[in-house]
Amino acid sequence: MAGADDCLRGSRRRAVAALAALATLPVTARAPPAGATSTFTDPATRRGGEPAAGTPATRTLRVAFPVAETGFDPQATSDLYSDNVQRAIFEPLYGFDYLARPYRRVPLTAAAMPEVSAGGRVWKLRLRPGIRFAGDPAFRGKPRELVAADYLYAWKRLLDPRIRSPFSWYLEGKVVGADALIDAAKSSGRFDYDAPIAGLAALDRYTIRVELKDPDYILEGYLCSSPMAAVAREVIERYADDNGWAMDHPVGTGPFTLESWRRGQRIVLAKNPAFRELRFPQPHDAADRSRFGTLAGSKLPRLERVEITIMEEANPRLLAFDSGALDYVELPTELSRHALDAKGGLKAPYVARGVTRQRLTQPALQYGYFNMQDPVVGGYGNEKIALRRALAMAFDTPQLIDVVYQGEAERATQPIPPGVPGHDPTLDVAAPYDPAAARALLDRFGYVDRNHDGFRELPDGRPLALSMASTPTTRDREIDEVWVTSLAKIGVKIGFVKQRWPDLLKMGKAGTLQMWRIGWINAYAEADAFFQLLYGPNIGQTNYARFDLPEYNELYRKSRTLPDGAERNAIYRRMSELIAAYAPWQLGVYPIENTLLQPWLTGYKKHAYWENPWVYLGVDRERPA
Repeated sequence: MAGADDCLRGSRRRAVAALAALATLPVTARAPPAGATSTFTDPATRRGGEPAAGTPATRTLRVAFPVAETGFDPQATSDLYSDNVQRAIFEPLYGFDYLARPYRRVPLTAAAMPEVSAGGRVWKLRLRPGIRFAGDPAFRGKPRELVAADYLYAWKRLLDPRIRSPFSWYLEGKVVGADALIDAAKSSGRFDYDAPIAGLAALDRYTIRVELKDPDYILEGYLCSSPMAAVAREVIERYADDNGWAMDHPVGTGPFTLESWRRGQRIVLAKNPAFRELRFPQPHDAADRSRFGTLAGSKLPRLERVEITIMEEANPRLLAFDSGALDYVELPTELSRHALDAKGGLKAPYVARGVTRQRLTQPALQYGYFNMQDPVVGGYGNEKIALRRALAMAFDTPQLIDVVYQGEAERATQPIPPGVPGHDPTLDVAAPYDPAAARALLDRFGYVDRNHDGFRELPDGRPLALSMASTPTTRDREIDEVWVTSLAKIGVKIGFVKQRWPDLLKMGKAGTLQMWRIGWINAYAEADAFFQLLYGPNIGQTNYARFDLPEYNELYRKSRTLPDGAERNAIYRRMSELIAAYAPWQLGVYPIENTLLQPWLTGYKKHAYWENPWVYLGVDRERPA
């Protein structure tokens, strides 16, 4: 690969710098005894498994993010890594049972699961009394209880045009009585948070009533996600910027608070002293009883601090884990063969150190989108569809999986990943890898090499200029190389817009990128999470492709009115077929995630919808390997 040596030397230099930065952290990485394995016999437990509650432990967890955060306002952010922090600070009404498999939704700050009536249109939600926000000067020295009005205020922020929430589609156009208030805010520039909305009402201090125009069975999933988390009005009004966002002053009811933040470098969370009484859950099965039985009933959180370092390059992250400076790490897929043997198991040096691994196919889709409003790749005419389809057919997904993911990904066959309700194992609408067919399709629609320079022109003779967004990381450079070599085989040249992730995110929402390979992970166990990415009204929010097809939009709206089952799945199948027919995406892969765990990390169970479950974790660096 061209430039591979330079990339490797650069990665090593960055690795050394990153490890130097981590060298100040108090780490006790001990050499393991000869012949040690990944099965523990802990004197504190008198059996293999987790140490008993109260076992002496270092109370600081050290982790790394591969992508910089954008801020910590749950109604204003949309990136995964900001959300990981927000989930430790803010709380929605519902979440997931940490240990249960299959995954099961449970009350979080709610007293019970929703009471749904009127065929899915009316929802009654009851809070648990006595939950408090973390202390803040905005509360003037008084304890501040979480009440129904806090959730209603947060949800109105989703509707406020000034906030420009990327998740306004959760509620916009759906709540009875909200449209007039939104229209008034668009005219005046000010949303009236004190004006009543018939469909969002507090029946008493702890009870919320939501009335929708149409049934919406996806709402329960939304109620598990950060954009629906409660915020305190006093905090937002005191610390909000000109956009109405309070990105750098998060105050919630969750187990942690923001202690310090150096943007794009380091985030430190501290235990929330006002956090309510919460205990480690009782295990459901024999395996979990063996691993977590002695933790059951222990008070949460078990940590005092979480220290997060932003390490965008893969090599430094894995080197930091190998040195003991990180307590767990998501194994970078491009370095899978560094840690995994030919059979997919951990290599012997890791096993000897007591490192363990947990693995799952993420409820996520990594895909490449085409901007449907772009003059070159956009549009709904046959020649534009042919171009996008040919580009998708030319992209060498097998090479991507083998070289970049090193086998730790599955070819995507449809928008819904395996394990998510609605995934159909018999459905495959992805464009096959077929450069010959791609060349024939381009020839047929007039994308030919008129000047004989080896690259094709548009049907009108103008240059065929393609531009793909990409971050300046080693991983994205490897993906760029796959694009270059793939498209060269069909006579198409591609260039790259190189920017850091937060900047590309802004450009993608604004519609200024022609193409970008991006990912979306499902946080609430619904296929809706993926189909909304192409819903027309979500342009400028999550619909980066700016796809707007009336038939698709109508099907999407109808899917929300149906409970999980055959009728809704039939709609999802038709929507998948429309995606294949119009090709706004190059369907990519379902990533497989391997988490490497140090022997001193306790309480970890990999969860598809809870990537960093810090509230349940502990670290015990004196634990024998």
